[in-house]
Amino acid sequence: MKATLFTDLLYKSISYLKYVLVSMIFLNLSATSLADNPIPKLYTDLDTENLQQLLFNRNDIVLIDVRMGEEVALEGTIDAGYRNYNVSRGWLEILVENLALNKDTPIVMICNTATRSPFAAKTMIAMGYSNVYNYTDGFYKWRDAGLPIRVADEYIGSMLYRKPIEVSDGIWTAIGATAPPTLENSGHNNNLSFIITKAGVVVVNAGGSYLLAQALHAEIKQLTDLPVKFVTLENGQGHAMLGSDYWQQQGATVIAHDDTATEIEDHGYEVLARMQGIQRDKAMGTVLSQPNITFTDKYTIELGGEKIEILNLGPSHSHGDVVVWLPQRKLMIAGDIAFHQRLLPVFDDTDTAAWIETWEAFAAIDADIIIPGHGDPTVLSELEKYTVDYLKYIRSEASKIIEAGGTLEDAYKIDQSAYAHLHTFDELANRNAGRIFRAMEFE
Repeated sequence: MKATLFTDLLYKSISYLKYVLVSMIFLNLSATSLADNPIPKLYTDLDTENLQQLLFNRNDIVLIDVRMGEEVALEGTIDAGYRNYNVSRGWLEILVENLALNKDTPIVMICNTATRSPFAAKTMIAMGYSNVYNYTDGFYKWRDAGLPIRVADEYIGSMLYRKPIEVSDGIWTAIGATAPPTLENSGHNNNLSFIITKAGVVVVNAGGSYLLAQALHAEIKQLTDLPVKFVTLENGQGHAMLGSDYWQQQGATVIAHDDTATEIEDHGYEVLARMQGIQRDKAMGTVLSQPNITFTDKYTIELGGEKIEILNLGPSHSHGDVVVWLPQRKLMIAGDIAFHQRLLPVFDDTDTAAWIETWEAFAAIDADIIIPGHGDPTVLSELEKYTVDYLKYIRSEASKIIEAGGTLEDAYKIDQSAYAHLHTFDELANRNAGRIFRAMEFE
């Protein structure tokens, strides 16, 4: 574990030195180029107060952070605006068009100390963008003022993205990044929860690797000397099940739905190989393992005075999705049936019509507190807005296109702007619309 963390810190240090060197070379070349070919200053400078006012007045502001990717991964970026993109200055002319921004979109260029952002702003003007701003204070001043930032890893020194928080007495969750798995977030991009009872601990989700499971266990050991008795898997995705072998080595019993076991058997090695490609040495020790116990509809754990029900309510996001219900607490650990801070993903075999029907059973449980599979604990109404309402909206729009004789290309144009503030929107919005459209053509 210590060797892995040392390797990670070494990697980050080398990356940081690389971006410093490249940035110095780039700034010298940029200054020479602009001196030879001056571009009129048609952009607007903004300090922190003016940027905050602009963000307050408008809901369509796009921020483009022009630092290198390694730099943003190490230090974070401003968490504000309608969308926030990282396009390094050296790739701006090539990649910015891929963002499909209108030429009159209000765009704010940012970097650490406003050394690169003015050059980037001038470049945007030269490319025909007419509503461009340069943030003159830079990211460091924004961060140092205590304003919102988004970072790749919030819990330095641990494989976990965040330190676990107590949601209710004895019920904890380590909230993962609402982003795809990366080396920087160690693949901790879902919620890893646990319930401390008087007779032992129940963990919900094994984690995305052996070392990630070990890191979660280290946090549990700081809170209790009691052993982890059970681990339940919310589904068969890598971030839920790849840490299973670690827990089994500690003597825990791993529980999952029948379909999750089948999913692991059919696709587990592909999932493992994909994780190893992303996590590199952080994948050390991870091997594929099947659950010890499987069930079809319901499995109940009674431990230390707690009744913990593991329920399959019907088809939803992926095969074998379950929720964990604590009736004495009126608290639900919902897994991937419910989303709110990141856009939900639709897979090729996701049955969205059945997911909507399953939602009725989920809502009928009437939990007071819900820990979703991704993002902060919340309430049913918030999850409803970004899960079942989203599914109904996309299906309704896709139905209109099908009835009008439209095509897949038309489905990609469905207006999803009401959800554009959610994390993973760029990665999933068009894919979701396309997959729902194709499935509905055969319903």
